[in-house]
Amino acid sequence: MPDTLQVNNSSIRLMKGDITELEIDAFVFYAQHDLKLGSGFGTAISLRGGPTIQEELDAIGSIGTTDAVITDAGKLKAKHIVHAVGPRFQEVDLETKLRTTILNCLKIADSKGAAGIAFPAMGAGFYGVPLPVCAEVSLRAISDYLCQETGLKDVTVCLLDNREYKPFTDQLTTMTASSAKA
Repeated sequence: MPDTLQVNNSSIRLMKGDITELEIDAFVFYAQHDLKLGSGFGTAISLRGGPTIQEELDAIGSIGTTDAVITDAGKLKAKHIVHAVGPRFQEVDLETKLRTTILNCLKIADSKGAAGIAFPAMGAGFYGVPLPVCAEVSLRAISDYLCQETGLKDVTVCLLDNREYKPFTDQLTTMTASSAKA
């Protein structure tokens, strides 16, 4: 099964790991509307990155669903964190909102000159976005974005475990087979 897909001069890569440990230009955090770094990865970001991240977020205030903002990554290995509010709990138009959220993350990272960005399984944990939906929408949105003029060269989808990894490799296999036929 493939774990990389070339799109123009860029690549989409799958990996397993802790997204907060990556040395990359930016990674995406599935944020809350109030931009408070709460539990889960929010706690990891807060503890490992230091208080300056939350201070930057407090200055921004809050954002709406599908919006994304970017902050420095504090003491983390990454340079920036893209905080994005995506759909939750079977919202109406979940797939459209997830796609818009992902595209907004790519746009804001691109506007900051990032060459590499990493995404988690967007909303597939606590917020209940089904993994197969997450995989299809995420990888198609990323691929579509990379088909245009962009400075992004490496888009990584960093997944926690085999449960998350399998739907993404299945989708990447489908996309690889489709691009081979084109």
